[in-house]
Amino acid sequence: MDIDLSEKRELPGEASPEEDLDAHRAPPQDLKDVFKRYRRATVSPEDLAQVEDSACLREPEWSLQRHIGQDCLNELFECFHGPSDGKLVSLCPQLSEYQNRMQNASIYQSNVIPGLFVIPSFLPTDIQLTLLSRLLLRDLSNPAHKTNLHLHYDIQYPPPGESFFIHPRESIVFTPKEPEKHPALSMERAFERKLRWITLGGQYDWTNKVYPEESPPDFPEDIARLLKGVFADMEPQAAIVNIYSAGDTLSLHRDVSEETNRGLVSISLGCDGLFIIGLRDSNDPSDPRASRYHTLRLRSGDAVYMSEKARYAWHGVPKIISGTVPKLLDSWPGAQFPSWQDYRFMHDKRVNLNVRQMREISRN
Repeated sequence: MDIDLSEKRELPGEASPEEDLDAHRAPPQDLKDVFKRYRRATVSPEDLAQVEDSACLREPEWSLQRHIGQDCLNELFECFHGPSDGKLVSLCPQLSEYQNRMQNASIYQSNVIPGLFVIPSFLPTDIQLTLLSRLLLRDLSNPAHKTNLHLHYDIQYPPPGESFFIHPRESIVFTPKEPEKHPALSMERAFERKLRWITLGGQYDWTNKVYPEESPPDFPEDIARLLKGVFADMEPQAAIVNIYSAGDTLSLHRDVSEETNRGLVSISLGCDGLFIIGLRDSNDPSDPRASRYHTLRLRSGDAVYMSEKARYAWHGVPKIISGTVPKLLDSWPGAQFPSWQDYRFMHDKRVNLNVRQMREISRN
């Protein structure tokens, strides 16, 4: 089943190769001011009133583009949830049943930023749980997928087919390469605040802001198939899994290192987050025209697709809203891990899966 979002686009404007796509360029000042306003510990009621909630997107800023039927979604989710992960089901018994979705999914397109689409509640909670478990029980345990901890730590990986959560919470799994600079990390400390991101597939070079030329690790096939069922014009080749705790932010930036302008897909899991995305019609900082932007409250299960002009828009996350995680995710990873059965990993966390295509595929 393919639901090609690109077939229904009505907004004009493709990102031009002549645009300034310097990865080191600073964001526009007016967007930085918006980001700072929402980053504050206490956001004023006036500012919160300006936030657009993904649960109730309205005109004139948004238009309902179309629906994805529940039969199509159930086919897609049943395939993703399927019995291929017997080991994963034993690690996380909550995954053993999938309940058919009873409603369509709505696709909204922005009338402010061409090429920006939002699908509220795209993933039902049981599929959110499946995806979360595959990312953090399965993919995190694969040494080919690097994390922010690899730079400074040697990591004791679990046996193949097992999860990091087999280790007791107090066990030392992350040993510093330079003990005089970095402390050893227990499982609990690493997962509480230190683990910030995981890369899947193409392993991004954060220092030089490029993707290595060598062949990347395989991108998880089941996740790729799930996303291509809706976002068919993008080939999932690389992803960054951001893990936010309360108080964490993601600075305004643009994703410009890929060698193609295919769209970006973002899936939210866990606590709600505020998401700012904006465009400026001129790179001249003295240009008096203000940036066009949205400040969105994204909820667990929401999907965002950035294509066309939105593909190179400035975007960031100024705030995580604690205590808003869906109940089913709040108890993850669950009682099947004895040392972790009372540990609510997701209670104040947001996990965001950001997927992109690095390069065009040769059809020869």
